[in-house]
Amino acid sequence: MLKHLKGRPMTQHLLAIDQGTTSSRAIIFNASGQAIATAQQEFHQYFPKDGQVEHEAGEIWKSTLAVCREVLESSGLDASTLAGIGITNQRETTVIWDRKTGEPIHRAIVWQDRRTASVCTKLKSDGHEGTVVERTGLLIDPYFSATKIAWILDHVDGARQRAEAGELAFGTVDCWLLWNLTGGRSHKTDATNASRTALFNIHNQQWDDELLTLFRVPRALLPEVLDSAADFGTTDRQWLGASVQVAGIAGDQHAALIGQACFEPGMAKSTYGTGCFLMLNTGEKALRSENRLLTTMAYRLNGKPCYAMEGSIFVAGAAMQWLRDGLKLISHASESSDYASKVGAENPVYLVPAFTGLGAPHWDPHARGAILGLTRDTGIGEIVTAGLQSVCYQTKDLIRAIQNDGASLQALRVDGGMVVNDWVMQFLADILNVPVDRPRVTETTALGAAYLAGLQTGVYQGLDEIAQLWEREHRFESAMKPALRETLYAGWLDSVERVCNN
Repeated sequence: MLKHLKGRPMTQHLLAIDQGTTSSRAIIFNASGQAIATAQQEFHQYFPKDGQVEHEAGEIWKSTLAVCREVLESSGLDASTLAGIGITNQRETTVIWDRKTGEPIHRAIVWQDRRTASVCTKLKSDGHEGTVVERTGLLIDPYFSATKIAWILDHVDGARQRAEAGELAFGTVDCWLLWNLTGGRSHKTDATNASRTALFNIHNQQWDDELLTLFRVPRALLPEVLDSAADFGTTDRQWLGASVQVAGIAGDQHAALIGQACFEPGMAKSTYGTGCFLMLNTGEKALRSENRLLTTMAYRLNGKPCYAMEGSIFVAGAAMQWLRDGLKLISHASESSDYASKVGAENPVYLVPAFTGLGAPHWDPHARGAILGLTRDTGIGEIVTAGLQSVCYQTKDLIRAIQNDGASLQALRVDGGMVVNDWVMQFLADILNVPVDRPRVTETTALGAAYLAGLQTGVYQGLDEIAQLWEREHRFESAMKPALRETLYAGWLDSVERVCNN
């Protein structure tokens, strides 16, 4: 139970803002963890150059506000009846704005962006990665916010001087939304989002001066860091018609861990959205991986950190989006399971979706995508199926790294848009040789944000109460012969090696 809670609030409804890489969503949950209304709006993706991905921060804010208003209207609820708001967000994406005007000084640089790869290579060759790993649990990689911040300050006229003078503010997307929701009164983030910047010491829970110097980031830019369930401020009445407490914030993968009720060490979840992120709860211990996984915050409650090991895959659902929008091989993602059912698991084609490099455990920002194993009889079905299988093979890479670190999984809880595809979930269980559990509520990222807000506002009295709400909808058991599993995965490893050595 959180220390300061007394009793339960009269209202039991929670608004979760789920701000993702390609869309903004708002979901209202009741106290049982059931979604009673949902609204979603996609926004534009910008690709200025090879390996660069940007968003308009203003579009993110406008789309978020629009879905919040829409979900309140469709639910028939007044904002004044909400117990609180929880925010979960795409992580590492970097926004810098003017403190007086609230205007961003540059487009947001998205977590997928690789423009700072050469800077990261130089920092590593200069011998700094050990310090970064020791203090943050992260590797030096363009993925994280630190080098993105420095890039903006170096490429916008006068920005570095203005930052040092305290005229500018930095935030990940949660922080940017909070600033706008509160009318500029709250410049705050939570420990999970702070832990993804490469500037936050996860052991003493403070912004690290040595890292700020290394990455050339002025301290005056940074937000205050709070627990994941905390009083982040109240919304300006003009936005939703009433002031509502923002009571929970967590990066999307951390929120999904909470939504999946993975509160005990050894419990793991994998989220399949634009990317894929597998997170294993390690409890009070910040375990260091010997296989290039990340050590990160799981969440922080009552000032007490809970840690996790994480493997990050940059492209999962985005591969299917590319097959749909880029190659136009399918008109809707749902068509992919029909193709896969016809082609079957023994597909000789491999799609390595290294569109913006490869994440864990390879961490190769220079790798680029490839389709291998093409023959004259290869058709749309084989390529689409390979796209689905690539998500499962990449998950296998992560599980193998976790096992090599000495951890074991009894089962994997899955969530995100792709898990509704039974064929993919069965192939995942087959290639992992681990049971795959799909929950009854698959919107676990938004649900985790709602749970955090509920903890802070007294809707829930503790994590045990939340854990009792989790329900399994289906378990997928491995049915593949070991020899076939080994053959298929060996083909994947060969394909990845070709991409990395290109």
